[in-house]
Parts: sequence; structure tokens; C-alpha cells
Amino acid sequence: MKLDPLVAQIITTTNFNHFTTSDVRSTYLVLKNDITLEPTSVRRKIYAELLKLVKKGWLEKLIPKNKKGPTRFSKTALFDVEQIQLKNEDEPIEIIKDIDKKKEQLLSKLNIYKADLLLNMGESEAYKELYSEFPELIDEIQPKYNKARDNNTRILGKIRAIEGLMDQDSP
Repeated sequence: MKLDPLVAQIITTTNFNHFTTSDVRSTYLVLKNDITLEPTSVRRKIYAELLKLVKKGWLEKLIPKNKKGPTRFSKTALFDVEQIQLKNEDEPIEIIKDIDKKKEQLLSKLNIYKADLLLNMGESEAYKELYSEFPELIDEIQPKYNKARDNNTRILGKIRAIEGLMDQDSP
């Protein structure tokens, strides 16, 4: 089974679980950094990739009972990171061609931070939605929301630092 290498990279991330197709798409678009990509077609492509993993039993498709909210995917006990990485090893991801090693490392760090930022933003949004649905749980939700928001700020600072350094190195 072949997966898009970037999709494989995203879903094999350790903390990436219980996600929507849109979560993967957002991260994919940030990492790909290609403005010509159409988000709708990317989402369809990613959905097809995720369904391959559902059929293999590596992901579970979770449809909300009240049909409100997006369908989510969770990794099952059969999910095998090593198998996914082995099957996609022969297709290295090229983010930028002909750049020196330092810039490549910075770009890699930047992409990881952007992916983390998107995950944390999704978490913050989820807490807001939960508060709307269950205002009586504010005491449990508020500290978690504050922590996610603080993480967003911290990660955004890291992104700005790397982008500033990369802009400084550009001729």
C-alpha cells in the first residue's frame, strides 16, 4: 500500500491522533507550502488516503452519533508507524531543492512548528466548542484552554524566530 509521503509523515507523528481530514489537510498545506494547491481537492485526496488505512484496520473512522461535527479518525492497535515509514522510504519528500544544509534544517524545524501550531489551534477550538456545549464544565475546560492558547503563543514565537532568521539569510 502506497501512501502520499507527506500524509504518511503527518499521521505518523506521535501526538497526532483523533483527527479529522481537515486537520491533516491543513497540516499538509502548511508543510507543502504550495499556493497552487486547491484545498478541496487536497482534502478529497487525503480522505482517500485515510480510507486506505481504515480498510487495512490501522485507522478507525469515528462518525458523530448526532451527525453534528466532523468525522474523526483514530489510530488502532494495528497502526504500525514503521510499516508506513518503510513503505514510503523510497519516496523522499523534497520541500525545497538546491538549498544548503542550514536552510534545510531551519525549514524542517519551521514545518514541525507550523504543524504543532495547527494541532494546538485545533485543540483550542475544540475547547471553545466544548464550552459552548457544556458551559457547566468551565472549571475543567478553562485551564486546558489556557494551556493550549499559551502553547500557541510559544510556538508562534518559535515560528517567527526561524522565519526572521531565514529572511535575514536571504539575499
